[in-house]
Amino acid sequence: MPRVSNMKERLTDAAMDLIWENSYGATSVDAICERAGAKKGSFYYFFKSKSELAAAALEADWNKKRAEMDAIFSPTVPPLERFERYFDFVHDRLAERQKQCGSILGCPMLTIGSEVSTQDQVVRETIDRILDRKINYFISAIRDAHAQGLIEAPDPEAKAKALFACYHGTLAQARIQNDVELLRDFKQVAMDVLGVKQAHAATS
Repeated sequence: MPRVSNMKERLTDAAMDLIWENSYGATSVDAICERAGAKKGSFYYFFKSKSELAAAALEADWNKKRAEMDAIFSPTVPPLERFERYFDFVHDRLAERQKQCGSILGCPMLTIGSEVSTQDQVVRETIDRILDRKINYFISAIRDAHAQGLIEAPDPEAKAKALFACYHGTLAQARIQNDVELLRDFKQVAMDVLGVKQAHAATS
């Protein structure tokens, strides 16, 4: 049996995998316990409900990715290159997952959030907080790109929200069509949304 000391992590990992692969509604506590190698008593020792576990799993998953996000969006990286690195990172991660389960799973925040946002406020609020953290990386890169004259974005938050929404739409489309190449092609779309071509044309 797994050590009690790492059982909470095993439960959050199992919940994240199953909910992302299937859905929140289709994932039972029994299935999570089975994937984690846990008894139900262990589940209820750490969590009061599936909702509480799902929120903890989303936070844990974000905390694991934070170091990668910090590196990708480091101020030492040229601002537009940060976006290219990020889109490549997501593409490669989802492509690898596709090899494992046969499907493009898209963004877990988007898929879980769109499923439960009207039903489960605990999970919805957790996703909302995490998405705010993610969009702050976009805002910072856009602010730096504007300061360097690479794009025209006097309102970096508005530009970041537009790009963020466009990208999440592409992630949803990739999930529906099970086509990872839609994500590969998004880098040029992102440059268009940011106005890179227009900025270069205006200065040439």
